[in-house]
Amino acid sequence: MAKPEKTAAVAEIAEEFRGATAAVLTEYRGLTVSQLTELRRTLGKGARYAVVKNTLTKIAAEQAGVTGIDELFVGPTAVAFVTGDPVEAAKGLRDFARANPALVVKGGVVEGKAMTADDIRKLADIESREVLLAKLAGTMKGSLSGAVGLFAAPLSQVARLAEALREQRASQADAEAPGEQTSAAEASAE
Repeated sequence: MAKPEKTAAVAEIAEEFRGATAAVLTEYRGLTVSQLTELRRTLGKGARYAVVKNTLTKIAAEQAGVTGIDELFVGPTAVAFVTGDPVEAAKGLRDFARANPALVVKGGVVEGKAMTADDIRKLADIESREVLLAKLAGTMKGSLSGAVGLFAAPLSQVARLAEALREQRASQADAEAPGEQTSAAEASAE
């Protein structure tokens, strides 16, 4: 590759690193072209999977300010540049690697932090952002419902107490009323 072509390739890869929320490095040795195409489809629109040259990618990573991944550039390397949710991309890579053991996740960078292959696997085990937000909303709703019940309890206790007092007075009035009627009947008989 001529020097201007290499410079352009480095600039393009550096721009990919800058625009990505995550970059996952993989070894693709043993995968067919059709399997690589399937992997690209699996990753979806939020990720771009590119086979790269190690030396050019190292230089591009340095230019983009990405550190801690130099030791991963050994053997055939491909990078999944993720612009969407890193968890979804990690899940896609994990699931594809289960079905195709030739794909090996080496590690990567997520939001500027270097990650090992184990870290990427742990990231894949995290539930998606939407699921976590739904759980958070459910928890908050449950807490609010509990608070409403807590604040409503004294009011309902006062209402029950007032009803009990009203019933007690009514029963006392009923108990006194027949005695008054007998006294009045006796007084009129005399």
